[in-house]
This record gives sequence, C-alpha cells and structure tokens, in this order.
Amino acid sequence: MSSVLEPARDPGPVTAEAPSNIAFIKYWGARDLKGPVPFNRSLSMTLDACRSICSASPLADGEDDEIVWLEEPGDGGSGAAAEAPPAFVERTRRHLDRLREWSRHTAAPYTGGFRIATGNTFPAAAGIASSASGFTALTLAVTAAMGFDLPPRTLSALSRSSGSGSAARSAYGGYVEWPDGDDNSAVQVLDEDAWQLCDVVAVVETGAKKVSSRDGHQLAVSSPYFAPRLAALEERLEQVRLALRERDFEALGPAVEEEGIDLHLIAMSSRPPVYYWTPGTIEVLAAVRDLRADGVAAYATMDAGANVHVICQPADEARVAERLVALGSVERVLRDRTGGPPAWRRGAGL
Repeated sequence: MSSVLEPARDPGPVTAEAPSNIAFIKYWGARDLKGPVPFNRSLSMTLDACRSICSASPLADGEDDEIVWLEEPGDGGSGAAAEAPPAFVERTRRHLDRLREWSRHTAAPYTGGFRIATGNTFPAAAGIASSASGFTALTLAVTAAMGFDLPPRTLSALSRSSGSGSAARSAYGGYVEWPDGDDNSAVQVLDEDAWQLCDVVAVVETGAKKVSSRDGHQLAVSSPYFAPRLAALEERLEQVRLALRERDFEALGPAVEEEGIDLHLIAMSSRPPVYYWTPGTIEVLAAVRDLRADGVAAYATMDAGANVHVICQPADEARVAERLVALGSVERVLRDRTGGPPAWRRGAGL
C-alpha cells in the first residue's frame, strides 16, 4: 500500500470553520519560533461559538493568491470586506506557500493560486486565540480545496507549521494537549461530549494588542520567573489532566486561574516588560473573586491580551454573564462553551 497521500475528490471551492481554544495550561515561550517548538506542553479547551471561517477557491496556474479579510462574518454568514492588515496578508501568503510545498509530497501536487476570504466571529488579535482558529481554518479550507481529507493529526501538524503553536490544538474538539510526546501534532484528551464547561469572555479591549504573542514568546525567557514556572509546570499539568478525567471543577478552577496569572507575571517581568492588562482586566478579575465570595464557582484565565475568560459550569453561566455585563469596563460578553472539531463544506460560502 502506498504511503503517499492521495486526494479523495477533485479540487474545488471549499468553506471551512475552525474553533478557537482557551489554554488551561499555557504555551508561553518557544525553543524555536519557526516550528514552533514549545518549552512545555499546553492543554486547552476547544470553544464552540468563537470560530474562524475561511473560504478557499482554487485559481489557475500562474494566478497570484488573492486574500480578502471579512469583519466578523458570524457563524455561516458574511461580513463586510475590509482591508487586510499587511502583516496578516504576508503571514497568510507564507502559509499558502507551505501548503503548496506540502502537496508536492502527495499524489497530487498543487501549483495554482487561491482566492482566500476569511474572518472571525470574535475580535482578532485580542487574546482569544484568533491565530489558532484562523490558521486551522485556512489549512483545512486549502487542503480540502486541493481535494484532500486530512486526519486530525495531519491537520494539527500542518496548522502548527503556520507559526501558531495554538493552532495545533484547534484541530480537535473537546480538551486537547500539545505537543504529543515527540510529535509536534496535538492529541485529544477528552472529546466535547465528555464534560461541558462554559467560557464567559469579558471583552474589555477589541483592538489588536500592541505586543504580539510572537514577540511575547521571544521575551518570555528573559523573565526571572520563567524557569521556576517550567519547574512547577509538570505537576500543574497533571493536576489539570486529573481534574478533567474526574470532572472535578473545584480542582480544575484554581489551577487554571493560577496558570493564567503566571503567564502575565512572566510577561510583566520580561525585559523589556510586556503589559497586556488594562484597568478593565483588573476590574473583571475583582468581579470574579466577588462571584466566588458569593458562592459561584468561577475562575479567570487570560491568554496574551487584556480580555478575560471566565470558566464556569453551565448552571452558573447566566449569573457569571450577568455580573460581567454590568461592569463599566466590559464592552461585550461572549458566552461560549466546550466545542467540537473543525468542519468544511463544498462551495465558497463567504
């Protein structure tokens, strides 16, 4: 039997959707950003409503790639076309080149261009892992448009090659760990039906953060707290794994909140320091502590950005959302929960 991947169908326009994720154990700092190759394993919950949607239409040989950015198109809808940020266009073009190069090692090398239309159902570059969902959706749409049905491990590895390590985790639903041993793809720990949790996102800043996650990764190793965190991380990772397996929210929540604070402690103590928090971030964190004082089991975590993810159980979601909506610094609240894997359909739907 040939080990060369063969297309399952003829090339044609495809629209793909991929979920964002929120890391319970963070990927922060990389041995090699080109891979990327992380210093530590990370573990995340795949989201449901926060998604990227990408349409890929094959063009003829010799035609250049066309890239269109859509402003928050919504789930299955279409938003207004906007000028794509130059850095985003360049990064997308580089990843398209990688995917064409990957296809050279398959039974159906692809040399043409693509028309790409892409957008998110949530604010981009604001600490809600838009690069993870965005590059997974791009990878899935383009490879499906080439005619391939990728298994999740291949999708995970190809998405990660974009330079977004978190994209490796968006190839699966449920709860996901990356990397899987010596393999730079991710592995699913639990599927989305095993344990439904809620992520109530307090959006205090919708604009792009001033220091990118990539720059933050490079600076992380300059923090005096970077090495102590790594030394303690395996025990915390096992605590989170065990809490997920046993559906133990009282064990999960404190570990997740502690890990979120550690990421920002390292960022703030890097040289030069990186300040992702805003006054709104601090107001939300105080509100989460007040909720716990009132008997609501809710715990905060943040990726690289000012916005706060509040993890809770379904029975407490409405109360958490009501409390956050009332805060003056919160521009909007996104109510999300444990989500499923990426998916695609025939046709350029954007």
